Amino acid sequence: MFEMEFFGLVLLVLVVALLASMFRVLREYERGVIFMLGRFYKVKGPGLIIIVPVLQQMVRVDLRTIVMDVPTQDVISRDNVSVQVNAVIYFRVLDPEKAIIQVENYLEATSQLSQTTLRSVLGQHELDDMLAERERLNADIQDILDKQTSAWGIKVANVELKHVDLNETMVRAIAKQAEAERERRAKVIHAMGESEAAEKLAEAAQVLSHQDQAIQLRYLQTLVEIASDKSNTIVFPLPVDILAKLKGEES
Repeated sequence: MFEMEFFGLVLLVLVVALLASMFRVLREYERGVIFMLGRFYKVKGPGLIIIVPVLQQMVRVDLRTIVMDVPTQDVISRDNVSVQVNAVIYFRVLDPEKAIIQVENYLEATSQLSQTTLRSVLGQHELDDMLAERERLNADIQDILDKQTSAWGIKVANVELKHVDLNETMVRAIAKQAEAERERRAKVIHAMGESEAAEKLAEAAQVLSHQDQAIQLRYLQTLVEIASDKSNTIVFPLPVDILAKLKGEES
């Protein structure tokens, strides 16, 4: 009698455990990839699903966007400059079936692919492009990753370069280059100013050459400027018409 009760209790526990293992609850952002005797059966979820013990197995897949940090990579640019670059990628699973069946570990595969793609794309550009055209480089890397991971049911939404680190020698070289560029611009602006001033002076001289009164007014203005300055300069005004008469007598 005791053995029958014990056997019944054990059987009841097994039945309860079996029934409990049949019911699974998947959250809104989760899906379950179901295998029947080792073969793909279907994708279930979200909510309450039923799994036949022993015959079926389930693999959970998270559909939320995953933020993955790409480790720092040593990159040699097209102009032979060694830099250290790291980035961050945003991706999510669109097809749980492909993410489980087509690749062993889609997280590791995406991480390794992003590292090699980062080195390959940046190595085709010069250092100035890495520093000034990050948006275009981000778009190029994102496009390449998205095309290659689509076979795994992965959608790469965005790629962002975080840091482009240079050694101290290159930092000093870039600082010298920037300083030289500023000096060049200053000299160009100064030369342009001199050129514009020369053109205006030529125009003024041409106007004064046709107007004697204008020359006298300019002469008087010069005297006013000299008188306002605290100096020991002595000026003897001489009418311009007298000089003209003297020239006429000499000729």
